Amino acid sequence: MSEPMLELVNVTAGYGRSMVLHDVSLSVPASGGAALMGHNGAGKTTLLRVAVGLLAPRSGTVLLDGEDVTKLRPNARVRRGIGYVPQGQLCFPQMTTLENLQLVDPGSAAIEEVLDIFPALTSILGRRAGLLSGGQRQQLAIARTLLTKPRMLILDEPTEGIQPNVVTEIERVITSLTQRGDLSVLLVEQHVGFALRATDRYYVLESGRVAADGDGGAGAIDAVRDAMAV
Repeated sequence: MSEPMLELVNVTAGYGRSMVLHDVSLSVPASGGAALMGHNGAGKTTLLRVAVGLLAPRSGTVLLDGEDVTKLRPNARVRRGIGYVPQGQLCFPQMTTLENLQLVDPGSAAIEEVLDIFPALTSILGRRAGLLSGGQRQQLAIARTLLTKPRMLILDEPTEGIQPNVVTEIERVITSLTQRGDLSVLLVEQHVGFALRATDRYYVLESGRVAADGDGGAGAIDAVRDAMAV
């Protein structure tokens, strides 16, 4: 495994007096990606919120490319190369697809680059984002984040609630991103096969603790399913 782009070291975090994560350590290689899996309530989204700076850990350290960013605000982490696509296919619904993209980067060359990645957006550039399907909004949300030129892309359930034909397209894009060599991906995903195909490492959370981890790939499917078995 290559040197890590993102590391969480002995992180404990939660809300108020309720701790959700308990001494969690995780490493995402600088070239490739890691998948984070687990049942609902296991702490996956909480971990991502700690990674991007939306939630301060009670203890532990967050490192980005070797730099301690634990106390940095989310906007400072974005400037250092973290891109975050949360759940919910977030966009500005009253703005067109193109205006959503231009809000991040008005440069036509940069927009052309993300349209090459998501060609389906090309035909709907003039459509208001609020009228798009869930799959189209998800593609737009990922495209907007890629316009920030992240070194570390964090995705929270990118295929959740998406129609099957678009799931295939999103899987293709994320897999190609993890293979580019200049981008790291931390992927929270319920589709185990896709998550393992797209990444080099996996982590399974259970009740806020790492229950299993190892190398990704199709050969890890049984181990992950065993770790997630109720």
